[in-house]
Amino acid sequence: MELYIHLPFCKSKCRYCDFASYAGCEKHMTSYVEALLTEAETAARELPTREIETVFIGGGTPSLLPADLLELLLSGIHHTFELPRGIEFTTEANPGTLTMPWLETAVKYGVNRLSMGMQAFQPELLKTLGRIHSFDQVKESVNMARSTGISNISLDLMFGLPGQSIEHWRETLRAALSLQPQHLSCYGLIPEENTPLKADLDAGRLILPDEEDERIMYDEAIDLLSVNGYEQYEISNFARPGFACHHNLGYWRQIPYLGLGASASSMLPTTSGKAVYLRQTNPPGLQEYMQMVKSENWSRRETIAVTRDDAKFETMMLGLRTTQGISELAFDEMHGISLNACYGAKLADLEKRGLVCSQSGFWRLTRRGMDVQNAILVELMDE
Repeated sequence: MELYIHLPFCKSKCRYCDFASYAGCEKHMTSYVEALLTEAETAARELPTREIETVFIGGGTPSLLPADLLELLLSGIHHTFELPRGIEFTTEANPGTLTMPWLETAVKYGVNRLSMGMQAFQPELLKTLGRIHSFDQVKESVNMARSTGISNISLDLMFGLPGQSIEHWRETLRAALSLQPQHLSCYGLIPEENTPLKADLDAGRLILPDEEDERIMYDEAIDLLSVNGYEQYEISNFARPGFACHHNLGYWRQIPYLGLGASASSMLPTTSGKAVYLRQTNPPGLQEYMQMVKSENWSRRETIAVTRDDAKFETMMLGLRTTQGISELAFDEMHGISLNACYGAKLADLEKRGLVCSQSGFWRLTRRGMDVQNAILVELMDE
């Protein structure tokens, strides 16, 4: 079982963000943490086990939480669940809000991995994104984290940004590498509806790079990071040997997880009807979420029953994101039917077209297949 905790507070909202995150709501932090701990205890009573394999605290901006509230939250999580010593325990942080007391508290309760959104090196691009930090603050935050004993550092980078050239992207990659992180996530920008950035793009105030330049940026990341000792283990993720994110790998391998907090999702096994597991998502609003917990009205969660056929397709969808691919043996063990029986004809056709390949019992996307992953999944969905 994996555990995800959502802290939706932000100093300011990034211009591209459509996540459940809220600026100027610090007055609700105490009530929110109390609601989180109540939800945790309620959920734990229903779980088959309280032992947790990985923890990930995301946001929002978890590092905006005052150190005393972080201590209240983490001590409560340790009281409610069993967290074996040394498990991967990640928290996100924003370089513009990270403090030494916050880091020391995090380390005290087992946090050993820090994920920070660097996004870009150039001040003008950070301004376009609505980021509140500079590269110097990223560097300072990395050094601060390492001084407290957190040596496993991950940085998020974005390409395909309005006004971003290929050389800008190379500079961003080189700047990130100069900090020697253990992990890098490189995401292509997806302009989301109802965000200020999307409004500027629609109005012509900002212009995206063309598709060819964006493809070159992605290739540059793969090549430069490989030369510098980072293995690509998923479409957007790169790590030094031994530092792939176990929490995210759990999602891609369909390990059950519990999500706590506003907008957090869970995927839990069930024996109800034809479903294999249930996917539940909490309400996104702060007040709506806290009222749900206070009233114990858990029916306010969105609940989707995932059938056996749905689960098989999700194995394909998630497994093909990884460079290791889909294990024929694991598919058989998980679903009680062979991969070949379910998708063999379609995979053989995709292989002939150079989009997937099979090796040592694994099916994976080729480099060309990665570029058209969504189209491949549409074809597999028709099976």
